[in-house]
Amino acid sequence: MGSVLDVVLSTAFFAAILGVSTPYVLAALGGLLAERAGVPNIALEGSMLSAACTGALVAGYSGSVWAGAVCGIAAGSLLALLLGVLHLYLGADAIIAGIGLNLLAAGATSYTVYALLGDKGGTSRLHSGALPSVRLPLIEDIPGLGAVLSGQNVLTWAALATTPVVAWLLYRTRFGFHLRAVGEYPEAARSVGIHVHRVQFRALALSGALAGAAGVFLSMGAVSFFVTGMTAGRGYIALAAVFLGALRPWGVLLAALGFGTAEALAVQLGNLAVPGQLVSAIPYVFTLLALAFFAWRRRRASRTDAAPVPFTGPPAMESP
Repeated sequence: MGSVLDVVLSTAFFAAILGVSTPYVLAALGGLLAERAGVPNIALEGSMLSAACTGALVAGYSGSVWAGAVCGIAAGSLLALLLGVLHLYLGADAIIAGIGLNLLAAGATSYTVYALLGDKGGTSRLHSGALPSVRLPLIEDIPGLGAVLSGQNVLTWAALATTPVVAWLLYRTRFGFHLRAVGEYPEAARSVGIHVHRVQFRALALSGALAGAAGVFLSMGAVSFFVTGMTAGRGYIALAAVFLGALRPWGVLLAALGFGTAEALAVQLGNLAVPGQLVSAIPYVFTLLALAFFAWRRRRASRTDAAPVPFTGPPAMESP
C-alpha cells in the first residue's frame, strides 16, 4: 500500500497526468463543439487515428515534424467533414456514420502503413521524430512544481490553452452564438437567416482538427511513431468527457483530466506488483462509473424538474 501511495503522491505522477490527459482534452473539446452544433461527432476515434498515422508518415518522409503535425490535423478535420457530408447532405444517421468512419479509419491506416512500409504493426522503422517539449526556465527551478510543469510537450500546453479559447469562442463571439443557436433551435436559427449547415460544417471542421491534434500527440508527442490501433478507444472516452462535463468547456476539461488521471494511474501501477488485467481495466472502469454517475445525476435532475408544485391556495388580492 505504501508503494502505491508513493507513486500517486510523486511529482512524476502529476506530470504524467498532464501528458496522458492531453489527447482526452483536445478530442473532448472537439466533441463539445460538434455536440453544441447539433451534430454528435462519433468519429472522434477515427479522426485521431487518421491524424496519428498521417502525421507520423508525413513527418517521416518529409523530415519535418511540423509538416507532419499540420497534415495530421488536416486529416482529422477532413474525416469530420466527411461525417458532415454523410449526415447533413445524404441523411445518414450520425451515430451509424460515425462508427462506420471509425472502422474505415482503422482499416485504412493499417493498410496504408503496410502498403508503404511493409509492416502491419506501425511505423517504428520510419524515423518520424517528435514534437518539442517546452522548458520553463523560471518555473523549472521551483521544487515540485517545476518537475510537473516544465518539460511538457507543446501540444499539452496547446490543450490547456484551447480550453479558454473554446469558452471564449462559444460564449463571446458571433460564431459561438450561431453555433449554440443551431444546436438548440435549428429552425429558429434558420428563420433569422443563419445558414445552419454552414455553421455545422465549420463546427465539424474545428472538431476534427482538435481530434486530429489529439492523434498527432499520440504518434508524435507521447512517442515518435505510429502503432496500429494506438488510439485504443480514447475517442469514445473523450465523448464521455463531453457529457460528463455538462457540455461546458471547463467541465469538459475537468472530466478529461479525470480520465487522464485514471490512465496515468494504470500506467504507474503497471510498474508495481499489481495484476496486469486489473491495471488495464482501470481507465474503462472509471469511464463506466463516470457515465453511471452522469446518468444518475441527470435522472435526479429530471425528477426534480417534474415534481409537482404544492398548492398553497388562491393568490392574494393586490391592493389598488
